[in-house]
Amino acid sequence: MTPAWAQCQEALLRDCIVSPDVFESMVDRLCDFVVPYQHALETEAGKRHVHRYLAGLLSHLDRKNAEKIAALVDVERLVIQAFIGTAPWDHRPLIKVLVGQVVDQLGEPDGVIAFDPSSFPKRGTHSVGVKRQWCRHRGKVDNCQVGVYMGYVSRHDHALLDFRLSLPEEWARDEQRRQECHVPEAVSYHTRHEQCLEMLHLWGAQVPHGWVTGDDELGRHTGFPQ
Repeated sequence: MTPAWAQCQEALLRDCIVSPDVFESMVDRLCDFVVPYQHALETEAGKRHVHRYLAGLLSHLDRKNAEKIAALVDVERLVIQAFIGTAPWDHRPLIKVLVGQVVDQLGEPDGVIAFDPSSFPKRGTHSVGVKRQWCRHRGKVDNCQVGVYMGYVSRHDHALLDFRLSLPEEWARDEQRRQECHVPEAVSYHTRHEQCLEMLHLWGAQVPHGWVTGDDELGRHTGFPQ
């Protein structure tokens, strides 16, 4: 006999299932939304394949990898694979577009800039920046990557603005691992506090805000109270 808690869990999970069909009405709106980001991409290949990639992400596919997305949108696998993994394009112009949109639509003088690290459990040792460290996702020290995020909150809504991958010091000093994972030479080791301050200095003057906040780890750093 199935325990009562298991039956409740199954019922909740059934209620949480979202059919991919609900996204069909959003595709046209999404196509309009991505136009400024397409313009920010420098390569023509990137501009052409944005819609194809998004269509795959919003589809019914059980595994949204390059091969299955390519089959869905009827192009060669290498086309999508190159766009995702090897096409030379810079994400920073895209972030600039995003920040501008957030400021225009959500900006308020007393808005809040919020910083917070987030972890991603990983297996193996090949993902950039992976190591055994505190993994908030699992509530313990585990193998994971950590990203540092800058968000914005106002009375209108909330949105992410920018991000950094937290590259551990041992990774930054390991030339072989850097070369194998194609870590750019310009990327060096910075503490998470330094990464937050870098993003704040980059966008703080452009983003209207009255407060800057973060978790207790960031609050212990003297750069934030100042």
